[in-house]
Amino acid sequence: MKAIAILGAIAVAVLFFFAVIFALAASVQATTARFATSSILFIIGLAVIVGIYYTTRKPKTVIQRLEVSGQMAAAQIKCPNCGGSINADQIKINAGVPYVKCPYCGTPFEVTEEPKW
Repeated sequence: MKAIAILGAIAVAVLFFFAVIFALAASVQATTARFATSSILFIIGLAVIVGIYYTTRKPKTVIQRLEVSGQMAAAQIKCPNCGGSINADQIKINAGVPYVKCPYCGTPFEVTEEPKW
């Protein structure tokens, strides 16, 4: 992966160098062919930069940790309709909100944490 980035950087430097040379030549002697060549070389250089970025980027891993002071016990989830016990593996997250469908009565409901007071 690193070799691709190094070779790509060298290619981009060469492309941009020649793009500048052709742009300067087009400014001295006004020809559209040199300006078009300069533009094409510049666009190819940008395309190589984008290609290198997308081939060498790595996915980011986010690790979240929770530290609590004291003992924690998992509260049992019960269906508000029939009172059936719900397994935590049945919880599905939809748009950031935990939902579960009761396996006994089929009622879908949002899992909420009730206040302790």
